[in-house]
Amino acid sequence: MRIITGSARGCRLKTPKGWNTRPTADRVKESLFNILGQKVIDRKVLDIFAGTGNLGLEALSRGAKACVMVDKATADIMQENVRLTRMQNRAVVRGGDVFAELGRLSASRESFNLIFCDPPYHIGLWEKALLTIDQSTGLMARNGILVIEHGADENEIPKLNSLVQVMNRRYGHTTQLSFYQWREYVEEVES
Repeated sequence: MRIITGSARGCRLKTPKGWNTRPTADRVKESLFNILGQKVIDRKVLDIFAGTGNLGLEALSRGAKACVMVDKATADIMQENVRLTRMQNRAVVRGGDVFAELGRLSASRESFNLIFCDPPYHIGLWEKALLTIDQSTGLMARNGILVIEHGADENEIPKLNSLVQVMNRRYGHTTQLSFYQWREYVEEVES
């Protein structure tokens, strides 16, 4: 796994040894960042279920202003990858439970322009995260974009109050990316 482009281009990231991890494939990551394009630059990013920090570090490499990466199980590896990419001044690693950290971030009035959510597939975590962000006040900026990576066969979108799916892309038989924005601030993600 490596950073595709930007200031840390080519940097190889550490991955957990002996774990059954499912990092975002390079082709999916490249497609994701091609869709986002300039919408990454100078943005404040939140990467939940961050694993190695792959998506958050790619965003920083491509010009994001700052990134908070959250994953209870892999905080040490994320910290090492922050050091390897030399992003210590713009990346914060949080090793707590994702939902507890979302509560803390919301309570402290943190707001993010871009949120990545890449939990393990088929255990309901992406739906729970989507509902949590939908019900939060201010966690995602009004002009923000939420990107969720989930299984290609996970198509049941929970009932949302404020967010709306604006795009969905499927990658083979295993993965899809769903993009969400606030209902009153929908703009074409690819524009």
